[in-house]
Amino acid sequence: MYIGLDLGTSGLKGILIDDNQKVVAEATAPLTVQRPHEGWSEQEPSSWIAAAETVLDKLAAQGLGAVKGIGLSGHMHGATVLDKSDQVLRPCILWNDTRSHEEAAEMDGDPIFRRVTGNIVFPGFTAPKLAWMRKHEPALWDKVAMVLLPKDFLRLWLTGEHVGEMSDAAGTAWFDTGARDWSDDLLAAAGLTRAQMPRLVEGSQVSGVLRGELASRWGMGNVVVAGGGGDNAASGVGVGVVKAGQAFVSLGTSGVLFAANDGYQPDPATAVHTFCHALPNTWHQMGVILAATDALNWYAGLVGQTAATLTGELGPLQAPGKGLFLPYLGGERTPLNDAAIRGALLGLEHQTDRAAGTRAVLEGVTYAFRDSRDALAATGTKLENVLAVGGGSRSDYWLKLIATALDVPVQLPVAGDFGGALGAARLGLMAATGAGAEVATMPPIARVIEPDRALTSAFDAGHARFRAAQKAIQALSH
Repeated sequence: MYIGLDLGTSGLKGILIDDNQKVVAEATAPLTVQRPHEGWSEQEPSSWIAAAETVLDKLAAQGLGAVKGIGLSGHMHGATVLDKSDQVLRPCILWNDTRSHEEAAEMDGDPIFRRVTGNIVFPGFTAPKLAWMRKHEPALWDKVAMVLLPKDFLRLWLTGEHVGEMSDAAGTAWFDTGARDWSDDLLAAAGLTRAQMPRLVEGSQVSGVLRGELASRWGMGNVVVAGGGGDNAASGVGVGVVKAGQAFVSLGTSGVLFAANDGYQPDPATAVHTFCHALPNTWHQMGVILAATDALNWYAGLVGQTAATLTGELGPLQAPGKGLFLPYLGGERTPLNDAAIRGALLGLEHQTDRAAGTRAVLEGVTYAFRDSRDALAATGTKLENVLAVGGGSRSDYWLKLIATALDVPVQLPVAGDFGGALGAARLGLMAATGAGAEVATMPPIARVIEPDRALTSAFDAGHARFRAAQKAIQALSH
């Protein structure tokens, strides 16, 4: 058997799979985020260990004697800083913390960062957070002996080893994404050295062995711990998106269009994230939009209905109406990289009823995904089909809309959770057995939603209007 541990911002999930990748058991433990100041978002690393103990205690009810490998997945970019005795110096600064926006802009202004990392330096990345510490917490900065990403702090507890892996390290802004290694030049520019970084392995490689006291506590023998992956890369392994041409669209609170690549093809100007995948010689790209189902839930609150009721009353796909929605409720990532832009509902008329508003909101989020598709295409990435995951994939109308507006077949998996925990467990299986990408199969597909070609030109025109409105609203938002 194999365990996957997925460290999320709001909870830690663990699953236990057998040799056939059947889920035998799963368990979760909640986590909370501390926000001591506006724009700050922190977590105590000790709470991750407590959550992992809770989850492993629950899984141990199944008997863990047959476990051979553990894989890790976790939220990316978090700055977990340790002193030379491996004591945590301060709460972890999380991915959605924006305090270091000035430091990020300064780093991004130095051309070496985009050239080496293949990415814009976003405020959420790890490097600007350490630059903020250097400026605002100099006494702590002087004690920093090791910087770990969140899941790699769990690994330290599991194995006693300081190890990271490529997919997570690529989101720090200290990493040479093409060479799959730390960049000494970028570390030097940040006042750090390689000695303060963990050694690196690929996500499917062995990173260490479970410590004896933990193995005996949960009735396990000799168990290897895999490199694992950042949350989106691990999710890619979980849904079988591991080869060029494969992609998934995640319709969660935020939205992700994730594509696997067999080569390194960055284009920072598009605000596409280009990171290493959790498998050797593989990369991935992501377009990220900040409000997907979040936008629908906002509109549902506005009109006093549930999102499910609103999408359920729509019927078959219609051509876009006059209403136009820009989903920028809290800024936007891809392709705008604009924290200040705000949303808008335009083109309202007497005939605009609740259903027309719902359609406009779904269309606006879908056009934002199309912007991400176009940004990926600008780097040479072509999507053959996309797998739909997340809560929004329960809406048939939305799936048909995405297929038509992005002009790509949308695959809907049969019910099940194919996220980071399964990807982590698969990486644990690979590390323990020497297996490769062939075990990262796609889930059984319930059905495929084809584009409605009769409406293609209407949605092309709708997207052109969306882009024109985007420019106008961007000018008004600043």
